[in-house]
Amino acid sequence: MTADPSSLATTIERLYAAGADADRDEARTVFAAFRSELSSGRVRAAVPDPDSPTGWTVNAWVKQGILVGFRCGEITPVAGPDPRVPFLDKDTLPLKPLDPSLGIRLVPGGSSIRDGAFVGAGVICMPPMFINIGAYVGADSLIDSHALVGSCAQVGQRVHVSAGAQIGGVLEPVGALPVIIEDDVLVGGSTGIYEGTVVRARAVIAAGTVLTGSTPVYDLPRQRVITPRDGSPVVIPEGAVVVPGTRAVTADAGRAWGLSLATPVIVKYRDDKTDTRTELEAWLR
Repeated sequence: MTADPSSLATTIERLYAAGADADRDEARTVFAAFRSELSSGRVRAAVPDPDSPTGWTVNAWVKQGILVGFRCGEITPVAGPDPRVPFLDKDTLPLKPLDPSLGIRLVPGGSSIRDGAFVGAGVICMPPMFINIGAYVGADSLIDSHALVGSCAQVGQRVHVSAGAQIGGVLEPVGALPVIIEDDVLVGGSTGIYEGTVVRARAVIAAGTVLTGSTPVYDLPRQRVITPRDGSPVVIPEGAVVVPGTRAVTADAGRAWGLSLATPVIVKYRDDKTDTRTELEAWLR
């Protein structure tokens, strides 16, 4: 049985506004239905919107719903490998139940997916990785070892989130855009993508690159600097190949001391040669 999204949104907004005065039993019942909608992918923290400057629109009430779930939960023991030392977490935030018919590979070794995360068919989860509540991971993506997909992050189809990569989560402020990784993106090892950065389809984020919603990105092929504007975060263009770089500090003592700051640099746009290299991902499946 599915819940009506508009009715669910109205109820969650009311419970969120009530704060500690919200009826706890009602909040728990509503949150259970809400979590089911998140898990199925029928409700998302952000949805594609071609009329938006970023291409996406935030459903702020979804973040409010997750915060309601944290508020109304009770700390309870959660079974672990050693029954004498259980984990402890909110009882409203269980692990996601998985069935072999979903086609998801959750490889043994310490990975966790919270219920309330959507994980598409054919997704591969290498240990240890973590997908938090409110996240969306599209079909045939690979979440590699020690990778994080944070709360409300949106990851498209056929994305490789490489080992050690951090896709940041965001719950507050509730209106903030979560990190968006569109289809066919390669996120290199030990990268960090935070603060609502949008990475368009087919981009390649090289190992060690750090992107935030406020960090300028230097686009060498198009001779421009990509900066946030009008309250929107940085958007990495489709097919861009982004690598770690540096820029000189020219102000005050920074120039005298020869300092430089880390900055992401677009060195090219994806071509047939880049695509041939990224085709190696298919062999992991």
